[in-house]
Amino acid sequence: MSNFWDRIKPAAKPISATDAKLSADGEALTLTWDDGVTTTATAQVLRQQCPCAACVDEWTAKRTLDPAQVPANLRVLQMQPVGNYALAFVFSDQHNTGIYPWKHLRDITQSQG
Repeated sequence: MSNFWDRIKPAAKPISATDAKLSADGEALTLTWDDGVTTTATAQVLRQQCPCAACVDEWTAKRTLDPAQVPANLRVLQMQPVGNYALAFVFSDQHNTGIYPWKHLRDITQSQG
């Protein structure tokens, strides 16, 4: 008969970035991940994919932000870590309420392979 501890499976280690760099003009974010992959996204894509309640309906999870309303020349003015699980940005349109967990950032950034 197996005991309780034999039935517990270790949880998969969540993905996390080991480095985050903004381009000098604030138009692009480059992330290096703990698995060695490097990905990037423009400020416009980051803003279009903002997960905050002002951009995504909390009840239906439908995006309420119209991606076409986000200008191509949008920039990230500031970037800061949120704990050890996410990043937050201040965009040139002054939007600053999104918290971007590592998994979301991995999903919306593109591999530079």
